[in-house]
Amino acid sequence: MITTDSENGNDSYLKEAIALTKKELAAKVREISRIEGEFTLRSGLTSTFYWDKYRFESNPITLSGIVVYMMDLIPDDKPDYIAGLEMGGLPLVTALSLITGIPCLFVRKKAKTYGTANLVEGAELQVGKKVVVIEDVVTTAGQVCKSVKQMRQLGLVVTTVICALDRQQGGAEALYKIGCTLSPVLTAQELEDMT
Repeated sequence: MITTDSENGNDSYLKEAIALTKKELAAKVREISRIEGEFTLRSGLTSTFYWDKYRFESNPITLSGIVVYMMDLIPDDKPDYIAGLEMGGLPLVTALSLITGIPCLFVRKKAKTYGTANLVEGAELQVGKKVVVIEDVVTTAGQVCKSVKQMRQLGLVVTTVICALDRQQGGAEALYKIGCTLSPVLTAQELEDMT
């Protein structure tokens, strides 16, 4: 059985995460996730630095801190589901589901070719259900836009994407063109301002 025990510090990471200001969260994410070098991004763009999302998603303090801020970005008209995109969106959507009570979905890049052959896993989908997409890092939003369109083809209503980090390289504009808003917890500019 999992318990929180303040005397033994079992929940100290959660208390620390909840207490983080946005500036403190940005500093922690930058400290553990920014890597210098030559990198090719999923979008095909190249960069002299890389935000290693798995570093901030595998750290209990930064993961919890990001999810706490994501809670405030969920639209007031509560969605039926929150959907994490493979692979980086999955830890975020799972943690967010645990603290909000909103059921989560797991969205593959491609429908599997065996078993149920589902693109979207986690629930029996119903036409007209509202879904908020959860993603880790958005650059140009190419895969995010593709996934949103695929979910819409399944009859889901998707108009909001929440991400941990917006690299501010055209993703918000691309999502706007397909009728979605992008709400980031942190932006590349906020992380750069930490220097």
